[in-house]
Amino acid sequence: MPALYLVCLLLGIGCMLLLDRRFRLFFWSDPVAATIVTAVGVVLFVLWDAAGVASGIFLRGEGAIATGILLAPEVPVEEPVFLLFLVLCTMVLFSGSRRIVTRFARGAGRRGDGRVRDGEGGR
Repeated sequence: MPALYLVCLLLGIGCMLLLDRRFRLFFWSDPVAATIVTAVGVVLFVLWDAAGVASGIFLRGEGAIATGILLAPEVPVEEPVFLLFLVLCTMVLFSGSRRIVTRFARGAGRRGDGRVRDGEGGR
């Protein structure tokens, strides 16, 4: 089934964007910064891939689920889509983790009712 891998990558990107929208983590938090981070991340990974292909380390494997369309020697069309998914997934996970850690750190000195514990409050 050609293009199955590409379709799965696009579905994964869609799911990451839905999570991002729901919790306003990355693109829905700061679209300009998110666009810059995503573009820089993808470009750096493309350069990494180009260096790997040029040195003979990265080779394209044959697969029945891939489209077979090449952008360059040993670089299938799915590669930049995967790199976009990788950057987006990483940033959504990072932003979500940072939010959880921040909330946990803020609530660490509080009791369940919101009052400061004895000896831990400021004056």
